[in-house]
This record gives sequence, C-alpha cells and structure tokens, in this order.
Amino acid sequence: MALAQEIENRLRDTYAPDYLEVIDESEMHRGHAGYQEGGESHWRIVISAQPFEGKSRLARHRAMHDGIGKDIIARIHALAIEFR
Repeated sequence: MALAQEIENRLRDTYAPDYLEVIDESEMHRGHAGYQEGGESHWRIVISAQPFEGKSRLARHRAMHDGIGKDIIARIHALAIEFR
C-alpha cells in the first residue's frame, strides 16, 4: 500500500475528519536533504476534524503524530500540517 493511503487510513480511522487531503510534495524537494527517489519523503496534510477544535497548535500537532503513528512518522522526512 502506498504511504499516502496508509496515512489517510490512519487519520480517517482515528479522527473521522470532515476534510482530509494528503499531499506528497517530495518532488518539490528534489536535491534537498531527505529527498528520496520515488517520493514519499515530504508530505503536507490538510485536515478539518472536530477533535482538534479548541486545542493549541502544539496539541494538534502532537495529536496528528499520535494518530499517524510512530511507525509511519519514522518513514517521513518532513511533514507540514494545515488545520482548517
């Protein structure tokens, strides 16, 4: 299974988001640190989910890392998160 699908499945199962977009931005970082041929190194996630409402930015980011899971986070070089 592609890493994008793994990330999406984890977040949908954990947070039942109203909106979720998982974007592989790896190609934009070709030649930069952490880039790997074939992508799946640099990610952007755009999400809107009730569990994040009222939480601080730090708490939301920690919750996202927990929701994605340490096993997947370990395979990611860079992760940008946008909350709607």
